[in-house]
Amino acid sequence: MGQEAEGRRRAKAPTAGHVTQRISRISIAIPMFNEERNIVGVVEDIAAQDFRGAVEVLVADGGSTDRSRELLRHAAEKEGLEVKLLENPKRVVAHALNACVREATGDLIVRVDCRSRYPSDYLRRLAARAEETDAWNVAPVLEAIGETPMERAVACAMDSPFGGIAWTRHAAAGEPREVDTVYIGAYRPIAFEKAGLFDPSVVDNHDEDFNVRVRRAGGRIVLDPTLRVRYTPAGSFRGVFARYFAYGFYKPAVMRKHRQVMSARSLVPSTFLASLAALVVASVRFRGARRLLAAELGLYSAAGLAFGAATIRRRRESWVLLPRLVAVFPTFHLAYGIGMVVGWLQPRRGSRHEAETGDLADFTTSADSGTG
Repeated sequence: MGQEAEGRRRAKAPTAGHVTQRISRISIAIPMFNEERNIVGVVEDIAAQDFRGAVEVLVADGGSTDRSRELLRHAAEKEGLEVKLLENPKRVVAHALNACVREATGDLIVRVDCRSRYPSDYLRRLAARAEETDAWNVAPVLEAIGETPMERAVACAMDSPFGGIAWTRHAAAGEPREVDTVYIGAYRPIAFEKAGLFDPSVVDNHDEDFNVRVRRAGGRIVLDPTLRVRYTPAGSFRGVFARYFAYGFYKPAVMRKHRQVMSARSLVPSTFLASLAALVVASVRFRGARRLLAAELGLYSAAGLAFGAATIRRRRESWVLLPRLVAVFPTFHLAYGIGMVVGWLQPRRGSRHEAETGDLADFTTSADSGTG
C-alpha cells in the first residue's frame, strides 16, 4: 500500500487544444476478504455519493469465511445499490482489481478499500480532478485514523515523517501535485490499455509497480491533497509487523523488475538494520563499536520521542499514546528492513508468474508495457 508520493511539480492542466473525455460513468472496484467489520460502512459511503452520473459497483471477494458477503448483500439492498460480485479465488488484491477492471464499463475506475471511509463528494471531486488534469491516475491523501488505542497509535506513526507509509510532504499543499506513486487511485481506462493490468507477482507493491508503468507509458499521476480518505490501520503489533514485512519483502521485486530504486527513502530501514547488525557483531570485540551502537540507538530513540510527540501534538491526541507510538516506529522500520533483506534473497518469480496468469498481457497495447 505505499503512499511514498514524491512530488515533482504542480499538476498541470491539459495542453491547449486537448479535449478531455467527460466522465459520465464511474466503476468502483472493491477487493474484499473477511471484511464484515467494514463492508457495511463502505456501502453506505458509496450510496451517499453526490456524483450525478452512473455508478457501477464491482466487488471481488477472496472467498470470505465470515459474514462479509451476506452483509454486503443486505447493505446494498437497503441502500438500493446494484452490486456485481466477482470471485477472487487466489486471494491476491491485484487479482481482485484485475477482475474488476475487466468487468468495468466506466470512464473512471475508482479503487475502494474496505478499511477506508469516503466523503460524500469523493467520486464527484475525483472525476472533476481527472477531467481538469487529464491524469491517468488521480488519488487522495490517506488520513490514518483509529478507534482503539493501538489503532490510534499506529495511525499517529503512519502520519509521521519518521515512519509513516501514509505520510507525504504534500499533505498540506493547497493544490494538486504530480507525483510518482499513490495508493487507492482513480484510473482512466487508458491507463490499463497502455500499461497493462496490475501485476500479482509483486503482491503488496502492485500499486507502485503499476504507477511506474503508467508513467513510462506516458501517463501522469496526480495527488489531490484537498481530498482525504480515512484509513484504519492494523490494531496490533503482530498485524503491523506482518504488514510492513510484506511491504519490504516485495519492494525488491519491483526494483528488479524495473531496474531502478523506487526512492532513496525506501532504502533507509534496511540500511538502518544493516548498521545495527554490523555494530552488534563488531561490539563483541571493539569498544568503539559499542559506543557507536549506543549512540545510534540513543539517537534513534530521541528521534522517535521527538517525532512521536510532534505528531501527537499536531493531531491533538492523548499523550497516553506516546509510549505505544514510540514502540510502533521500530516495528515499522525493522519489519520493513527485514522484509526487504529477505526479499533480496528470494529468486525472481515474476516472469513465470506472469506467464501462468496472463494478467499483464490483457489490455496491453503499447510497445513498452513495463512487464520486463
